[in-house]
Amino acid sequence: MAVDEVLPEFADAFPFERFNEMQSAALPALLDREDNVVVSAPTASGKTALAELAICKTLAEGGTALFLAPLRALTNEKESEWERFEDLGYSVYVVTGERDLSPRRAERADILVMTPEKADSATRKHETARYSFIMDVDCCVIDEVHLLDSERRGAVLEVTVSRLRRLCDPRVVALSATMPNIDDVADWLDAPSETTFAFDEAYRPVPLNADVKTYTHGENAFADKYRRLYRALDLAEPHIREEGQALVFVSSRQDTVQAAKKARDELVERDIPMGARGDYDFHNDAADLSNDTLRQSVLDGVGFHHAGLSREDKNRVEQWFKEGKIQLLFSTSTLAWGVNLPARCVVIRDTKLHDPLEGEVDMSPLDVLQMLGRAGRPGYDDMGYAWVVCDRSDADKYRRLLRDGKEIESRLAGELDAHLNAEIALGTIRDIDDVMSWLETTFYYARAKSSPDAYDAGSDLRERVSNELSQLVADGFVERDGLRIEATRLGQLASKFYLRLDTARRFADLAERCAAVAGDGDAAESIDAEDLLATVAGATEFDSVSARSDEQDAVSAVVGSGAPEELDAGQRKVLAILHSGMTGTTPTELKSDAWVIRQNALRLLAALREFLDNLAPARFANLACRVEARVEHGISEDAVGLTAIDGVGSGRAGKLAAEGLSSPADVVRAGVSGLVAAGLSEGVAEQVVSNARDLPVVVVDWGEFPETIATGDHDMREVTVANNGGGARAGLRVTVNGREMTAKPSYLGQTTLPVAVFGADADELTFTVEVTFPNRPLDPVTVSRTVAVR
Repeated sequence: MAVDEVLPEFADAFPFERFNEMQSAALPALLDREDNVVVSAPTASGKTALAELAICKTLAEGGTALFLAPLRALTNEKESEWERFEDLGYSVYVVTGERDLSPRRAERADILVMTPEKADSATRKHETARYSFIMDVDCCVIDEVHLLDSERRGAVLEVTVSRLRRLCDPRVVALSATMPNIDDVADWLDAPSETTFAFDEAYRPVPLNADVKTYTHGENAFADKYRRLYRALDLAEPHIREEGQALVFVSSRQDTVQAAKKARDELVERDIPMGARGDYDFHNDAADLSNDTLRQSVLDGVGFHHAGLSREDKNRVEQWFKEGKIQLLFSTSTLAWGVNLPARCVVIRDTKLHDPLEGEVDMSPLDVLQMLGRAGRPGYDDMGYAWVVCDRSDADKYRRLLRDGKEIESRLAGELDAHLNAEIALGTIRDIDDVMSWLETTFYYARAKSSPDAYDAGSDLRERVSNELSQLVADGFVERDGLRIEATRLGQLASKFYLRLDTARRFADLAERCAAVAGDGDAAESIDAEDLLATVAGATEFDSVSARSDEQDAVSAVVGSGAPEELDAGQRKVLAILHSGMTGTTPTELKSDAWVIRQNALRLLAALREFLDNLAPARFANLACRVEARVEHGISEDAVGLTAIDGVGSGRAGKLAAEGLSSPADVVRAGVSGLVAAGLSEGVAEQVVSNARDLPVVVVDWGEFPETIATGDHDMREVTVANNGGGARAGLRVTVNGREMTAKPSYLGQTTLPVAVFGADADELTFTVEVTFPNRPLDPVTVSRTVAVR
């Protein structure tokens, strides 16, 4: 069917002139009906055009479309692709966690592009002005809906779509690779049979020949990696010799680089004609690559692609592969979900990968099928060839996967308590009846109906949810009053920070300890940075972290025997990474996992800070804030306050600290000239000094405070605490000889504190005013006065 006949006003939005057979079959359901639509079709068969058809219908009716992309990298890709819609006068706006949100642009957008995680966040905050735009969505297109079966991300996609449907009831168009149980997805989304399509392999543009190949083990994992590489090259070689292209998937970014290096040498040994060193223009273009290894490699016809490359380098690699200048490309799995880069031959070299949070895990069956689906170039190849290279013990498992496909399961069951708590905290569930109404909107419910034995559900599903609710009440996350239910502060915090409930309970327990010892000066000192780090390291989110044998000596060198006994080897590794992160000296053995673990720990430290801010005195939240800043920036305890200055990160803080400047007050005193002397440019120095002046400056006025008091006398005085800098929320505390007399939160300005001076048995009384900032990494301000007892 010709595009300009079907959609004349949107013809320029499509990069082709005619819809293919699959697209034409689904077209009436998308354009002529209002029902929800579910389409399952082979990779590379043209599903993206179905998404665009649904979007065109929505735009023609004056509505707003939301496109849920499975990866953040793909949201950027759609932004580039859909400039075609911009050229037609429609606004495309990408909303991701890495960009500052413009609520105004989001509200005016005709097409929103988001990941499931960002859409989850937006729907949770739909009542705020910042995220109210999510309520205006008229059509939601779910790309790769088979991600429901992803262990890590499936439940988020499921509850987000269910919540969105309850909030604003958009039309839903769900697109998927081939899956056996498409009817379950259709049942979940209330898509009738007339708008549910299961296109089989006959609709694949290029037939696929997929198989499993095994390899012989070597002496160790390192040797095995290269045995699999040679096996992959054996499979790719005949296609490369025929001027075809091969795409080899490996498990990590580093492996793409190492495999490309080794493959270049091996291809020379095998005398396989490749490369374009005689192409003068290509040689000049390659010189512009920012990655040195890639610059050398592409001239030999070998490239690599991973998320760590610059966008410019990735774009060049993709373009050169499409043009045939790169004949052998090594990549991580992200390429399988993203850019349409088919190859005549696809080989999955690694079926297992190292996950910093999970240890060694099998590659997801969804990833495997997605990668294999990249085999075969429409218009160039008569057949695509795809292989899984694996251990003999896994061969039958992968053969079954290739033969039968993968049924899509719900992953909500394993996280039911946390997601139920989140809905209660959001107020979308307010009573017992709402609980079951919510459950019936989930894919979990639809899947349990069709396969009750597999889900151990059937007639007991209501009982299961009822038990989960009772446990939430028992654990303090939810309060129940008759049929009415609502989240406690603990439940709200757990939901806000996406915490597993065991972790939320652990954080609350620490906050309760802090609150309990607050009045006892000696005991309060026993809760320190080490307690906070151990609490985070022991979080449930890190339960699956493992410490390899070569890492354990490095862990011991960092934490010694000081780690709490409750922490297992993997959690001690997390603790070691956090400790070394605070000083910027992570041992080499721990660096490969350190970044991912540290990023997850920073999220948990931010959550712990807010738990302490809500449930304990302010000084403990301030301690958490300073620990968080040290882990993030790798700065010493003495200089961590510098990071409170907007625009000062680890590099600038290190320069300033090296010159003896350790606080914002030091920066203000040093002035621009002092910061220039410390190595900052004049423009940066001016901005840093200006930003430092915006921070609070505490002044304590003791008034007519006595120097002596007679034994047995009692005198009431007032102490004034003022702020001569930028406004800030603070915790104020007065102690006498280490014992707390007064404590209160305040927004500084200026406030007065009543202080009782009494003639006690002691020879002297030391009164201390302490000012702490719960959400800034500033050192506490303490000022003391001593009164002699006569």
